[in-house]
Amino acid sequence: MENQAKTNAELLEENSILKQKIKQLQQLDTERKRAEFQKETALEALRETDSKYRNILENIQDGYFELDLAGNYTFVNETNCRFLGYTKEEVVGMNFRQHTDEENAEKLYQPYYELYRTGKPIESLEVESIRKDGTKVLNETSVSLIRNSEGKAIGFRGLSRDVTERRQMEEMVRRSEERYRTILDEMAEGYFEVDLAGNFTFANDADCRLLGYSREELIGTNYRSQAVQQDIEILHNAFSNIYKTGKSERSISYTAINKDGTTGIAEISAFPMHNKKKEIIGFRGIARDITLHKQADDEKRSLEERLNRAEKMEALGQLAGGVAHDLNNVLGVLTGYSELLLMEVPEGQRARNYVEKILNSTEKGAAIIQDLLTLARRGVTVSEVINLNSVVSGFLKTPVIEKIKDYHPRITFKMECDKNLLNVKGSPVHLEKTLMNLVSNAAESISAKGEVTIRTESRYLDKPISGYDKVKEGDYAVLTVSDTGMGIPIENREKIFEPFYTKKTMGRSGTGLGLAIVWGTVKDHNGYIDVQSEIDKGTTFSLYFPVTREELIEQQKKKPIELYMGSGECVLVVDDIAEQRDIASRLLTQLGYEVQVVASGEAAVEYLKGNKADILVLDMIMAPGIDGLETYQRALEVNPKQKAILVSGFSETDRVREAQKLGAGVYVKKPYVMEKIGVAIRDELNR
Repeated sequence: MENQAKTNAELLEENSILKQKIKQLQQLDTERKRAEFQKETALEALRETDSKYRNILENIQDGYFELDLAGNYTFVNETNCRFLGYTKEEVVGMNFRQHTDEENAEKLYQPYYELYRTGKPIESLEVESIRKDGTKVLNETSVSLIRNSEGKAIGFRGLSRDVTERRQMEEMVRRSEERYRTILDEMAEGYFEVDLAGNFTFANDADCRLLGYSREELIGTNYRSQAVQQDIEILHNAFSNIYKTGKSERSISYTAINKDGTTGIAEISAFPMHNKKKEIIGFRGIARDITLHKQADDEKRSLEERLNRAEKMEALGQLAGGVAHDLNNVLGVLTGYSELLLMEVPEGQRARNYVEKILNSTEKGAAIIQDLLTLARRGVTVSEVINLNSVVSGFLKTPVIEKIKDYHPRITFKMECDKNLLNVKGSPVHLEKTLMNLVSNAAESISAKGEVTIRTESRYLDKPISGYDKVKEGDYAVLTVSDTGMGIPIENREKIFEPFYTKKTMGRSGTGLGLAIVWGTVKDHNGYIDVQSEIDKGTTFSLYFPVTREELIEQQKKKPIELYMGSGECVLVVDDIAEQRDIASRLLTQLGYEVQVVASGEAAVEYLKGNKADILVLDMIMAPGIDGLETYQRALEVNPKQKAILVSGFSETDRVREAQKLGAGVYVKKPYVMEKIGVAIRDELNR
């Protein structure tokens, strides 16, 4: 009984333990089911997240890929598949080296190794991939590591973008820009770009050459540093107008400063530069070096002005020359008859004094005619070696300078002469008259106290200089007269050498031919004139005379009449003016010659056909009919050894020199003076 009861007790205990185990199992089953539910829920959430993640990756525009550490694809999105030209099934499991060439595989290896070693992501790595069809594409890739839960690197993930078209466009743009830059650099004209502040942002080779800078030196500098101060405002106003109006500005001329400090004339046309918003962000333009063009224009203008002056003076000279020729014939008659009359009137008689006064008046008249001939550039007949210092010193000893000093007591006259002054060839009389006119003008220009300076110097010009004339290079003896007077206004400077143009007091200051005579004398001496003047500060006239290396010749004394008397030789006087024929006949008869006269060249030739003449006194200008040269040519046909001397109221001409080449003797200028014509005939007969 006791054993049965224990057994029951044990059974009850066991039953209790069993119930507890069942309960525990039930609890474990519940927990398992809960855990399984939670796991299933988590897996479902993970599947949903993964689906979203995959969906996002599939729909992004960039290619996405995952690689294991060996470089095998474990995942790719559709974009990456299209990029490579494979299906997803073909790509997964493929090694990246299968769609790259050896060069690009090597290019990828090092960055991937550095990524694995350092964990630092790869950004914007460009490589060339080979598509399934064999074509090549350029992709830009960014790659990072894939790590497990323990942080260990187990692969690579990355984004890849096809930049083939973009790079092609960039290359096209680059080539286009390169062509654009090449065209700009090969342009003969300068091209530049500046920002709104005026700083250079680009300049082509031609613009750099124009300014003398390299491109590196020019970029960043401001245009103001390449323009002279007075022209900066011109450029500033031009760019301001472009900015305000949006319109271009053309043909803007300014003086540019080169790197070496020299200057030149540049001409630019400028245009606005816009950004995408159509806002003006700077200026671009074309620049040309017009220095030579400007110089050519200035030279052309100067030549035209000088030609106009020369033509005007030539026309006035022809008028003056015609008047002088007629007056010379009249004056020659007065001079000749006065000289003859003086020989017949004994000393001490009142009539002789009258004749001497007439003769003195004719000399003054001859001086006036000489002025007209100088204006006509037909007056310089003497071309001897002289020194301008002698001309200056001689003038300072004349009554003329004393008279000028008396008129202007408050003026100081100074002389600065170069002791080593080179000689020139010319006429002392004309040069002294020129100096007199310049000094007189200088004195007249000073209304109060002042100074007139006469200066001589030797000067060598190694290049031409432009003044009133363009003075050529060479050696010159320069005669300068300067004053501290009122100066010559610019508008009057072109007219100062015209006859009768004067701002002086008429009746006190001469005939109005003064500077015209200066002009004619300088031109007759093959010289040049420069005039510098400043209002209220004074004027300087510089006369440039070509030098000669010949030595001075001592002045000959007056010859005794016995040395040029005739011995009954026959002289044929050929002149179209009756009074001139009569004067010559009387003078030569007094000298002991047998004289015959004819009124034309034709008459002279006819005379020689039937008569002999030891010598001809042949006028070079006769009208109507043949002139002196043609007369002599025909006379030589009659007598090849015919002697002759040539006479005229004008200076020596080409026709005179041509007659002398044929055998004619010296040239004698009218009016007749007994010694001059007597010596000329005697020398020719003795030759």
